[in-house]
Amino acid sequence: MADRILNASGLRCPMPLLKTKLELNTMTAGQELEVIATDSGSARDIPAWLGMSSHTLVSQSEHHGEFRFVIKCGG
Repeated sequence: MADRILNASGLRCPMPLLKTKLELNTMTAGQELEVIATDSGSARDIPAWLGMSSHTLVSQSEHHGEFRFVIKCGG
């Protein structure tokens, strides 16, 4: 179970990614954030950004147009 949940449903690109970044900035290393988004661009944008950050993508899934990401906050 994630430490925090960010519901970015209904937001269009780039807002889900921006809100994810802002939320992770308030978290401590090792905490997990679950992000829920409905914008299909999130499926590529969030993992791509995480690949360039200190954070780790723990899991990613899609079900009926709802994208979920579990992210471990890096140090």
